[in-house]
Amino acid sequence: MASTTFTTDIKTTTDWFRSAAPYIHAHRGATFVIAIDGNTIATPRFSTLIHDVALLNSLGIKLVVTFGARPQIASACQAAGISAQYHQDLRVTDDDSLTIAINIIGTLKTRIQAQFSFGLPNTPMSDAKIRCTSGNFITAQPMGVKDGIDFQHTGKVRKVDIEGIQAQLQQENIVLLGPLGYSSTGEVFNLSSEAIATEVAIKMRADKLIFIGDMVADLPRELTLSQAQKTLEQNSNHQLLSATSACSAGVPRVHLLDHKLDGALLQELFSHDGVGTLISKNPFENTRPASVNDVGGILELIAPLEANGTLVARSRDRLETEVAFFTVMERDNSIIACAALYQYPDSDTAEFACLAVDPDYRGAGRGEYLFNLLENQAREAGLSNLCVLTTQTAHWFLEHGFQSAEITDLPMARQNLYNNQRNAKVFIKTLD
Repeated sequence: MASTTFTTDIKTTTDWFRSAAPYIHAHRGATFVIAIDGNTIATPRFSTLIHDVALLNSLGIKLVVTFGARPQIASACQAAGISAQYHQDLRVTDDDSLTIAINIIGTLKTRIQAQFSFGLPNTPMSDAKIRCTSGNFITAQPMGVKDGIDFQHTGKVRKVDIEGIQAQLQQENIVLLGPLGYSSTGEVFNLSSEAIATEVAIKMRADKLIFIGDMVADLPRELTLSQAQKTLEQNSNHQLLSATSACSAGVPRVHLLDHKLDGALLQELFSHDGVGTLISKNPFENTRPASVNDVGGILELIAPLEANGTLVARSRDRLETEVAFFTVMERDNSIIACAALYQYPDSDTAEFACLAVDPDYRGAGRGEYLFNLLENQAREAGLSNLCVLTTQTAHWFLEHGFQSAEITDLPMARQNLYNNQRNAKVFIKTLD
């Protein structure tokens, strides 16, 4: 029994590593800004999250980590009898609460640096030798007076020392930024950690901005920028607002992760679908004409269907010559579905062929979408009929308006290619 369990564990680990390998390669050398809120720091899982962040660093990812301290500062102010005042979701920081904020943020920064230094044997951080650095990288200015409210020592980001941060990242150091900024006159300001993360990501042209904290439960897995902006109109959320600001300013992808899910950071970055919400300016999944660079992905996708006889076998050479007939559906640089539309000279009939959808993405209408797309292409090309040859999916095509036909109803060029041994059934649909 133990041997069976061991073999199963090895297979699971191997499968995961193989599926994660493209992301490990793609992320190496990239710059990520990770924003961790104060509620996350207060949870027992925070040390595990730090281990996961350290793992990213060991994989060659350049990291800037910002952290918040709102609940910790609020608790300390309450204990000191200092009443809290908020406006537009920002703390109004008076002299007394600024003193507390400086102490709390300094304590949290020390604690986080200690977590990165944790390197006992038999732990995830064993021999990690993670170097973590902080500094006066954020120049701040006062928030001023808004709606008649004087924010006092609450500030906003004025400038980010990009050169200083880059110098640390080139040395493979993690840059740790707390929610404080400093003015050119030596003043200290309490800042929003989300605002710092957003400005740093924009100014550094980061590849990803990742927010980890208490997230809205009903957000979808993926949102384009325009969809996220529409969502904000119905659901005011400061992290989503920061995400749309960053995305609008050029950050390619912003991720929102719930800290309550153990391993969310790794699952989001090293799996196809992730576990959080992804906001991107362009759609995460797109459909486009295939190119010769897609041949490998198409072959991998259709191989199981060729093996069980659903699709006719195609060699790489043949596929390379026919790739112009194919349309692919791409998700995060991986081909997850394909279909082909063959048009024959001197014929008003096109052939729909080679429909395949990755097993992990079936049941969501992708096959239906590709069929409708190619059917419309045939119609727009002025063709009268659409034919299909199939051995195992006759009912699907009957449900989509096809009718049984004879081999002699096919275009002559297709008749000459008919494989009698395969004995595929012929169906034709009239395009109106």
